Parts: sequence; structure tokens; C-alpha cells
Amino acid sequence: MNAPDGEFLAAPEAARRLGVKLTTLYAYASRGLLKSLRGQGGPRRRYLRADIERLRARSLARRGGPPAGAHALHFGEPVLDSAITWLSEEGPVYRGHAATALAARGISFEAVAELLWSGTLPADPPRWTVDDLGLSRAEQRALVPPGTPALALLPALVAALALRDADRFDLEAASVTDRARCVMRRCAAGLALASEPSRLGPALKAPTLAASLATALGLRATPRALGAIDTALILLADHELNASTFAARVAASARADLYSCLLAGLATLAGPRHGGASARVRALIDEIGRPERAAQVLRERMGRGELTPGFGHIVYTESDPRAEPLLALARGLAPRSRTVRTVDALIEAMRRARRPFPNVDTALVSLSAALGLSPAQTPALFAIGRMAGWTAHVLEQHPLPFIVRPRARYADPDL
Repeated sequence: MNAPDGEFLAAPEAARRLGVKLTTLYAYASRGLLKSLRGQGGPRRRYLRADIERLRARSLARRGGPPAGAHALHFGEPVLDSAITWLSEEGPVYRGHAATALAARGISFEAVAELLWSGTLPADPPRWTVDDLGLSRAEQRALVPPGTPALALLPALVAALALRDADRFDLEAASVTDRARCVMRRCAAGLALASEPSRLGPALKAPTLAASLATALGLRATPRALGAIDTALILLADHELNASTFAARVAASARADLYSCLLAGLATLAGPRHGGASARVRALIDEIGRPERAAQVLRERMGRGELTPGFGHIVYTESDPRAEPLLALARGLAPRSRTVRTVDALIEAMRRARRPFPNVDTALVSLSAALGLSPAQTPALFAIGRMAGWTAHVLEQHPLPFIVRPRARYADPDL
């Protein structure tokens, strides 16, 4: 059974989650209701977390609780088979390659995207090229008012490109991947339209997607900056069936074209509980103002019963493995940055208060500040990176013969 260790529970924890005795747990396993794996160095067995959560939901339904699918839609089921990404305690694993290891090796984002799409890591860095944005100058001016935030610009740009692609409904895998390369390069360069349109041409001609992003966003394209951008894009490229990916996959199950699936993902990513979370983190950092105030502001928020955005994660229990590499890059790029130091002070204050660990949203705020991105530009790294994952799930879903269609439990408002 090729599952990461984080996907298994020890017998006592599995029994606790199910609310049963160990003998009952063993009976479930003997009847084939649960998959188990022999532990290392002894006879102790471990049980697949997904099986435990599925059986728990069914048990709740039998006891008069919400139906299994309705209960699990909060987190867990419906479960879709996928060969793209495992979520382990070490972070996302793309087609058998740990994302953190790929980033540490200096693999290009384009190569990681190709790995997600095809299952094969290219031997040489791929080159994605485009000749132009695909929109006239007049169309560009009409499409994007100056100062448009990234998460508002990208859906408008994707929709405009869709209208000009006569072959958009060609769903063959080779056509979809060709289209994805083109759309992602154009979206990265097109971010220039929100701040300085004169950067569009150089961004389109940049040799890599990371360089295109840096140029479009007005950053100095130094090797360290480009390496940091590549790392962020790789770590954010996919995260299994998160909300935006599930939305894109639902659209793909209806045989929607790539543009429509990307729009579904972008619409969901824009929510403040997902890709828009970085704005909430940045607002908190601005409220703190300087590192010395982190502990005080945290105590005040705790006293008011307010949650601290950017900390804790629904999947990870000890740490978000994607966060530390980004935080380390931020410290290396701009050790004197007030924002970077304030983020670190908040992380330390949270640790001392025995509060949750920083997640990737907090780390992204720190890295973006170190790079010199504005708060409105920060979500661009998330959106462009995650487009690779959405495309991978579109490619996997398109050939499948079913539509993703959860059920609802009717709740009479008069009862």
C-alpha cells in the first residue's frame, strides 16, 4: 500500500475517532471495512485515515446524524481517486516527488507543472513561449483599469482570452496542455496591465514564467528573486482537492473547457478563506505595525475571542511544510524588512502562547514583502502557481465518465 505515513492512524487513535473499542476496530478490519498496514519494528497495525473518516460518517448517519456525504463535505468526502498529489505530513507529494524537495533542488516551475500534467519530470527545463498577449492595445486598456488587484484581473483576462480562442472546446489532452502553457504565460505577463502596461512586452519576452512574473510586477529579476518566485509557485502548484481545485474539477466533470475550469478555480480562490487569506494576514501585520507589538496585539485579539488568520491548517497537525521554506527565503532576501520581522515576531508570540503554527498564507505575506510586492499583488503568486494544479485535475477528470454531483439533505425551514 503506497500511502504516506501521515495518511494512517494508530489503532488507539482510529478507535477513538470511531468511538469504538479496539476489539470492534479489529472486527471492522477483518470484515474488510478498513485497510491496515503493519507498523515498522513490530506487530502494531495502522489504519488508513480516509477509511476511518468514511466509516465514521456512515456511523453518524445510522445514529440519526447527517448523511455520510453531507457530513463529510465539511472535510473529507466525497473522495475522488486521483494520481496527482498525496498530502503527507511532509507536505504535498506531486506524482511521487515531494514538492519541498523539488523546490530545494532548483527544479523550474515549468518542469513541475509538466510533471503534474504528464507524470514525468522533464530532464531539461521546458521553455514556454508566447508571441503576444492575444489582445489589442485598445482591448487591454478597456479590460483592466489601473490598480486592479490580481485576483480581479486574472478572471477578466482568462475570460477575454477564451472568447478569442476558436479551438477552446478541443478537449484532447495535448491541446489542453498546449493551451495551459500559453494561458499561464499570458496571465503572468498580463499582470503588468494593472500597474505599468509598458512592462507587458518585456514580460512576454522573459525566458521563464518566474522572470515574466517578476518583470510584470516590477521586481528586480535577480537570481535570488527568481529562485524565490519559482519556489513559491512550486509549493503552491497543487494541494489535492482544496476548494478551488474541487470547483475546477466539478467544471471539468461537466466537460467544460480549460478556460471555464480555470475561471471556476479563480472565482473560488478569490474568497477570503482561500487565496484571499493573505489579505487578512497582511491586515493583521499592518495592525501590529512593528515587531515589538506582536505579543500585545495577539493578547488583545485573544481577549476579544478573535481568530488569528494565517495560522493552523485543516490537513496538517504539527506544521505546514510549505511555510518554512518560504519564511526562510523571506529572511534571506530582506532580513531588515519590517514586515518580515513582524511576521517572525507574530510567529514567536503564537508559539509562546501555544497557538497554532503559521501556514502558507502567512509565509506568502512575508515572502511577498521581501520581494517588494504590494498586498494587491501578493495573491498573484498563489493564483498563477495553482493554475498548474487546476490544469492537472482538468486533464485527469475530462476522460472520466461521470459528473461530480454531491447530494444535499433537505432541511425544512419551518421545522
